[in-house]
Amino acid sequence: MKTKKFYIWITVIIILIISFFMMGPFYIINEGTQVVVTRFGQIVQTQTNAGLYFKIPYIDQVTTYPKLILSLDGDAQRIPTAENQFIIVDTTSRWRIEDPAQFYQSFKTLDAAFNRMSDIIDSASRTVITGNPLSEVVRSSNIINEQESTEFSLAGASGNESDETAAQISSLINAATVSESVKKGRRELTLEMVQVAKKMMDEYGIELIDILPRQIKYSDELTESVYNRMIADRNQVAQAYRSFGQGKKADWLGKLDKDKKAIQSDAYRQAEEIKGKADAEAAAIYAEAYNKDPEFYTFWKSMESYKQTLPKFNSTYSTGTQYFDYLYSPEGNR
Repeated sequence: MKTKKFYIWITVIIILIISFFMMGPFYIINEGTQVVVTRFGQIVQTQTNAGLYFKIPYIDQVTTYPKLILSLDGDAQRIPTAENQFIIVDTTSRWRIEDPAQFYQSFKTLDAAFNRMSDIIDSASRTVITGNPLSEVVRSSNIINEQESTEFSLAGASGNESDETAAQISSLINAATVSESVKKGRRELTLEMVQVAKKMMDEYGIELIDILPRQIKYSDELTESVYNRMIADRNQVAQAYRSFGQGKKADWLGKLDKDKKAIQSDAYRQAEEIKGKADAEAAAIYAEAYNKDPEFYTFWKSMESYKQTLPKFNSTYSTGTQYFDYLYSPEGNR
């Protein structure tokens, strides 16, 4: 009889234990998560470390939140800058739940937190951007004004000539293209956005890590103005190259004409010298030939003259002159 009662109690205890475990008295926290335990709507504990924990079945409710860094992509919004120029700004931010109990009291769900945070970040972005000029929003440094002039390598030019050419072209291109200097820059403005947004997020148990502009683009009316300015800048650069090329062309043509005249002058001088020497040699040969046989020399010179002049005469009215003695006189020029 006692043995039978003992087995009954053992069975009841086992059934109770099994029923207890079936009601789920334990819960597991995985790595990268944290939980808030509530009892009748009141927070009784928070757990941020991974492990196995106990709860009262059917009474304690466990709400799990991520402990990792989360991202929030905001909607693109149209924001005016300090110059009242509208730009389209699309931001993304990183954040995490720092105090799960405070987060639960503020939102309870991640979707509600996303909606509220999106409003706060959009407001902070608008506040900072509207107080700064366009150049501060789209640029991070003054490197565009501080960069060195581009080096140009010209075929056939020495190193010194190439440097001088690069300096001349650079002075023409950069004469009126100095951009507005940046005092803060885009990075500094994002830090200001974080500071403005943090003031409104501390009460929610949220740690905002950063806000980054994912995309900044001009509005439609500003885009056309920017394109026109870019076209004007490129036209200025093209005109600078054309002007420099025309100047170089004039220099080269002037040098070419000068070299041409120098070559012609030298050639003319050499030709005259050669002519003078040839005439002197011819005169010496003629004199030597005349001294050897004056009569034959006179005859030969007359024949040469006839060969040059007679084809040009259409008619001859008199042959009695001494010029024609070797043609018509039987005794020649005697």
